[in-house]
Amino acid sequence: MAYQISATKLQAYNRCPYAYYLRYERKLTTNEFFGSTALGIALHQALAQCHRDWHYRHPLPDIRWVHHCWQQHSTDLTPNQISEGAEILENYYYNFIANQVAITQPLAVEGRIQGCLQVENLEFLITGRYDRVDFLPDGLELIDYKSGRETKLPDSREMDVQIGLYYLALEQTYHQSLKYLSLLFLRTGEKVQFEATEAHKERVQEMISNLAVRLRYDRGWEPIPGGQCDRCTFARYCAAVTANPAPLPEVHSKSQLQLVLNL
Repeated sequence: MAYQISATKLQAYNRCPYAYYLRYERKLTTNEFFGSTALGIALHQALAQCHRDWHYRHPLPDIRWVHHCWQQHSTDLTPNQISEGAEILENYYYNFIANQVAITQPLAVEGRIQGCLQVENLEFLITGRYDRVDFLPDGLELIDYKSGRETKLPDSREMDVQIGLYYLALEQTYHQSLKYLSLLFLRTGEKVQFEATEAHKERVQEMISNLAVRLRYDRGWEPIPGGQCDRCTFARYCAAVTANPAPLPEVHSKSQLQLVLNL
């Protein structure tokens, strides 16, 4: 069984190896909540249908097609959410569809990617999700829809990790290089494009190699103090931020590493 790694996990490792160890190797629970709102899920599904199911015999769909897709995925929302979602999708249509000569059928929508990397006799299974992948003349563009009210860009270091990991996985999946990773903010109509390079991939490969050594020998999980410590749910166990850290609780689950290496 391969050791699964995702952008979220690798970003956590890059922030602090010790927090990564507690969360993913010791399996300590946290109070963090990850999830999408019902409105956000419905918007993503409607956009997936809009680009996936359009017949492409005509260069552009009209606004009625967008309304049709929204109706298919908004049935469980409140009236206010339905109205808000319709407005967001209309803005999307006029910002990214209506002003085009023709829209191109995407390579894929709402899918998963996988890739593999062998390091230190350990096989890593790279996993990830995407909203849309478009084929460009010189590579691929991965588009990530952002439906939240927050339009602040992610930390540049975390973006570099995400770009590198997707570069590696998409190259194996589609045999094409990632050219751009684009964030598309649905509420504002902004699209922020990040160029992807071989250097991003090489940096991620280096990070995974570093992680593999720590996993292989189960040491070197020192904390990296920084701004993230203020909101870290593992601070009470960390000597870098707590004078008298609490002892780690007993954990009976086995690490993925034992399963992979079969030691």
